Parts: sequence; C-alpha cells; structure tokens
Amino acid sequence: MVQPFPSGFRAQEIKTDGATIHVRVGGTGPAVVMLHGFGDTGDMWAPLTAALADDRMIVVPDLRGMGLSSHPECGYDKKTQGGDIARILDELKIEKADLVTHDIGNMVGYAFAAQYPDRVTRFVLMDAPLPGIGPWDEIIRSPVLWHFNFRGPDVERLVEGRERIYLDRFWNELSANPKSIDEATRRHYAELYALPGAMHCAFNHFAAFTQDAIDNKAFLAKGKLTMPVLAIGADKSFGAAMADDLRFVATDVTSLVIANSGHWLMEEQPAATVAAIRAFLEK
Repeated sequence: MVQPFPSGFRAQEIKTDGATIHVRVGGTGPAVVMLHGFGDTGDMWAPLTAALADDRMIVVPDLRGMGLSSHPECGYDKKTQGGDIARILDELKIEKADLVTHDIGNMVGYAFAAQYPDRVTRFVLMDAPLPGIGPWDEIIRSPVLWHFNFRGPDVERLVEGRERIYLDRFWNELSANPKSIDEATRRHYAELYALPGAMHCAFNHFAAFTQDAIDNKAFLAKGKLTMPVLAIGADKSFGAAMADDLRFVATDVTSLVIANSGHWLMEEQPAATVAAIRAFLEK
C-alpha cells in the first residue's frame, strides 16, 4: 500500500509559470528534492522521506499535470518543468538541494540541473533514459516503449474510464514481479490518474520528448554536469545501462544496480533502494 508521509509534513500549493504545483514539505537540514514519474505521484517517495526526514528538509512535488498539481494545457517540455522546480525552491527559500528522481522525474531533474547546476549538490537518477542522449534513437524503437507515442484524442477516449487497465499494463509488464505492486497501491494511483484532465496531461509529458531531445542536446553542448551522480538501474530493466547513458551528460557517475527489481524500484525493492540513496547522499 502507499505509505503516508511522516507526521509533521505539510502540503503546500506553489504557483509557477503556468501551473500550481502540489508540494509536500517536511524535515529539517540540507534540502532533498524528490521527483516522480509516470504511473506514480510524489506519494511514491514516502518510504524515502521517512528514512531521511530526521536530518533533511524534504521537498516532494507532484509534477505539473499529475497527482494533485494543476492540469495546464502546456508546459510539459522538461525545460519548462525544470523552471517549476526552481520556482518551488525560490518560494521555499532553498538555494541548493540534492535531487532524487525516477522515470520522467529524471528528465525534469536533468533539465533543472542543466539550467541551474549551482543549485544541485548531488543527483540520484533511477531507471529511465534522457531524451536525445546516448542511444536514445535505439531505445525509442523498443517495442516495450510503444507508449512513448500512444496519445491523441482517440487514445484518450479509449483510456477514459479504463485508467486502471492502462496503468496495470505498466505495473505488470515493467516489474520483476507484478505482485510487488499491491492492489491498494494500484487503486490509489489509478484514482489520481482518473482525475479530469490527468491522462491528457500524462500523454503530454510523453508528447514533449521530441522537444526535450532538442533541449537536452543544447544543454549538453554547454557542458556536462559536474556534481556527483548516482545512476540506479533495476536488474530487470535498465541495469548498468543507466550509468552508461548518464556518462554522456555527467563527469562523476557512480553505477548501482538493484537486484530482483523491474522499473518500479521504490515499490518492488524499497529497502535496498532507500539504503542505496541514503548512503550516496550521506557521502
């Protein structure tokens, strides 16, 4: 089931350029920003916040168009969403933070770090590629990733009212063991993705990949990231290729592969994933 956030956390709505972002904030100490991807919301990070909140200030947004954030029509390119993260930190009076990201959160996190490198101290990215970087053109030809191009008005009509069926496909096919994502977890996220406009916005996150690839190549042309980076791959998903991909954009990359896990690391192997992230952030 989806864990609640630790007591003492508060929810806050923060206005950015064209969106209102739902953010959970709690804990004290150096800041850590956690960014989710598709199929999850910021709720996925609750086990990690519980492990870190005693000596860290934790900031967990729902990406624009997802979870309890607003559903604007535009701004789903990751460069714009990197700006969302900057505005959130400005509002919270946070100058620098560690970044922990998964899936589409990796793409938003990279766009933030590339635009504001002085604001990121350490960066953990989990199990998803960056548009336009490394073997991207090969990756997007994988039949497993057909959903990257699955969108449009007719697709939205097909999925409407069947959000749970659509999401089950990701949890079942991209996990090492589908039973590790239990019924309560599936119901929780399916309800959030069934909110009015939510799937339309989710599809827009994927539709923006073409622009993201252009933006990422422009970011890279200005230089690689120099902060310490931890690339976490799941052994039944991206594995060590996660680090290979990130070495195209970062100079200081540590590779870690979590055993017996598919793409959904926080749901499938929470203890091992939390321990790996915590050890890296405490270095």
